[in-house]
Amino acid sequence: MLKRLLIFLSILALGLLLYSVFVENIFSPPLSPKDKAEISLNDLTLKVEYNRPSKRDRDIFGALVPFDKVWRTGANEATTFETNQQLLIDDIVLNKGKYTIWTVPMKDTWKVMFNSKQYDWGVNERMEPMWDPNFDVLEFQVPTQELDVTVEKFTIAFDNKTGHLKLTMAWDNTLIEVPIELKETQQ
Repeated sequence: MLKRLLIFLSILALGLLLYSVFVENIFSPPLSPKDKAEISLNDLTLKVEYNRPSKRDRDIFGALVPFDKVWRTGANEATTFETNQQLLIDDIVLNKGKYTIWTVPMKDTWKVMFNSKQYDWGVNERMEPMWDPNFDVLEFQVPTQELDVTVEKFTIAFDNKTGHLKLTMAWDNTLIEVPIELKETQQ
């Protein structure tokens, strides 16, 4: 009896393993892997954590990501932005802390919102953004730029090559730049 039970359990375990590997594809890389962008300049440290969806021959802005609707700015969890210093973004003060970033892609501009609420996920079960506008601490618009190359995976990065710090977001053939300044404290 014990021998039959062990054989049955072994066959069941093998079946579950084969199902996981071939049906659920548990060893394949995630479609939208986690990533982060970080920069440290003197005493300033900035960090963005996000998930990177791929283009995969799809139309992106105006299609997969509709125009004029709030987007979680990446995939899966809500994208977070963290600063250890007070910043000026679009001449508006952003206090040190951790925020979620939400965007509204439009044809020629994007609305960018920094939100003080931390969300467990980026969308609800109906695939609607979990963004609550009551927690927006900063909202502004930036122009889009058309790229000559295609960016396959959604990418967020910091650019300081000219000495003017920017948070950049690029995907498909679209780029936006968010200018960031360190808020000088009054002595």
